[in-house]
Amino acid sequence: MTNIHRTPLHRGRPQRIACIDRTKKLPLDVPFGKLTAALQKCYDRHFLPVWGFPVKLYNTKKAKKGEWQIQYVDTADDASTDGYHDLTKNGAPIAYVFMNSVLESREPVSLTASHELFEMAIDPIANMWAEAKAGWEYSYEMCDPVEEDTFLVDGMEMSNFVYPAWFEPFKHPRKTKFDHLGLLKAPFTARKTGYVIYKRGGRYKEHWGSAAKKKRFLAEDRRGHRSEYRNPQGQRLRVERPRSNG
Repeated sequence: MTNIHRTPLHRGRPQRIACIDRTKKLPLDVPFGKLTAALQKCYDRHFLPVWGFPVKLYNTKKAKKGEWQIQYVDTADDASTDGYHDLTKNGAPIAYVFMNSVLESREPVSLTASHELFEMAIDPIANMWAEAKAGWEYSYEMCDPVEEDTFLVDGMEMSNFVYPAWFEPFKHPRKTKFDHLGLLKAPFTARKTGYVIYKRGGRYKEHWGSAAKKKRFLAEDRRGHRSEYRNPQGQRLRVERPRSNG
């Protein structure tokens, strides 16, 4: 069993995240240094002012003990040697970018990397839930509800992400933003190209914004994805009829 260690945060200092390119057969579609620089710029200009958790990305071949990581690997099988998707064997948060999935989905690596970065920053070990009405709880995933909507930073596509208001189960003033691009109109909703995971009384469910999204989702190799760690061992998520908000 992987032990979870307290992250050594220092007031006023960004959380250091080691970025490691371990690809062998499926190289990145953009220079590694340029990718990391764009991710840092995107985070500082767009994500940090909303969520308030500073990070410092840097490229290296090996992370220091206890550092968070983003690793780029060929497949989920390559990631298994270093631990789980959300924790290393030493108990530190880690995110993987699987290049086989990136190439199969024909998405830029920057989109997947920003998605993983945003979600790891706010919920490092994928165990946070927001309480909604009637006892339902929604997973703290920053990008899943809007995961195919993008914006550009230095010519690279970055993932849209939800705002804190998305997790608040009450009526909000007009013009409240629930996501960075202003596409959603209410808490706990998803775009037609997104999905959410929620639960009540041990019953886990997921819904997709459209039938097309559901079809694409179910065709994916989900090994190693954060969402898989929301689901108890041996229990499949129940499928709900798709609903959306845009």
